[in-house]
Amino acid sequence: MDVLHQIINYLVSLAGDWGYFGIFFLMFLESTFFPFPSEVVIIPAGYLAFKGEMNFFLIIVFGLLGSIAGSWLNYLIALKLGRKFLEKFISVEKLDKMDAFFEKHGAMSTFTGRLIPVFRQYISFPAGLAKMNGIIFTLYTAVGALIWIVILDIVGYYIGDNEALIKKYLGNISTGIIILVIFGLILYFYRKKRK
Repeated sequence: MDVLHQIINYLVSLAGDWGYFGIFFLMFLESTFFPFPSEVVIIPAGYLAFKGEMNFFLIIVFGLLGSIAGSWLNYLIALKLGRKFLEKFISVEKLDKMDAFFEKHGAMSTFTGRLIPVFRQYISFPAGLAKMNGIIFTLYTAVGALIWIVILDIVGYYIGDNEALIKKYLGNISTGIIILVIFGLILYFYRKKRK
């Protein structure tokens, strides 16, 4: 874990030197299978926007582009290398369940998965396995990623210099988002069942 923290700190300082490209690069990493938290990228950038050193909206644009690019990498890995490759890392039973779920609720699971911590890095794999339409995949990925990036940018802009408040608000925001996602899924399944 210490090595991972050192790598993350190094990458964040490097991104600070690279500016908007650094935001793109780190959000690209965050959306692949590399365990990199988006909070350590967008919140400090939002604070820099508050100080007038970065542009609030460009942070969102480059963060979003990085998220989409990283998601596409996972999508293409699953699409090109297929189940046999993923079976080395994920059990056959889990892949079967993912396939069945994705077949019924593909677009919705891509969108909601982008809002849930840990899931957001891996939600693109079932999309690639299912050969989901690229435009629809990009759209749902972008909308889910955009919501999260805007929230982090706002947090950074208004309370980016207060670590205690950041932890408090991020915890509340994450919980709120998960509750909304669950509520949305219940509504979605209910309407689908009625049809």
